[in-house]
Amino acid sequence: MPIYRDRQKPAAELDEYFHQDLWAARRVVAAKPPRHVDVGSRIDGFVAHLLPYMEVEVVDMRPLANGPAGLRFRQANATTMQGFEDGSVPSLSSLHAAEHFGLGRYGDPVDPGAHIKFMRSLQRVLAPGGRLYFGVPMDRRDQVYFNAHRFLSMATVMGAFDGLTRVSFGLVTPDGRYLESAAESDVDRLGHVCGLFEFTK
Repeated sequence: MPIYRDRQKPAAELDEYFHQDLWAARRVVAAKPPRHVDVGSRIDGFVAHLLPYMEVEVVDMRPLANGPAGLRFRQANATTMQGFEDGSVPSLSSLHAAEHFGLGRYGDPVDPGAHIKFMRSLQRVLAPGGRLYFGVPMDRRDQVYFNAHRFLSMATVMGAFDGLTRVSFGLVTPDGRYLESAAESDVDRLGHVCGLFEFTK
């Protein structure tokens, strides 16, 4: 079993998922919320970062077997966040998930407006004073790569969350650099970034 290329590989691939998951986990752990709900984020990344510190309720279209202690799993189409009361979730996250809604990739119905409905639903269920941690691929204008994913513009994200206040905005650049504080113009300047939003209601 000859293996002779590993010596040329970097110690780790610190891509947008790595930076995004760490960004959100640090904020949630520091906030110490009484309840945290996540929709569609990486269970083997972001959610795993939280589990040593708190119980996490996860909503995802796909099934999950053998979930670890502290993870409560709900298999559902989260487009409308059915089963969650208005203003009921004090801490909420969705990282690299909204861009897939309505494209049928994960077995959900094809719906060109599902990503907007989903973002509106996150806004609806967020509790007053609560925090939403939201990560999404972004570009200068909205783009759809059917049936893989979307890139959303700043106008689309901010328009969908028009009932929330943005607390912070960061991004991960196309070459993998993390910018903790970014300007809206950075999206237009760089293109194809991972946008990291912290909102409150």
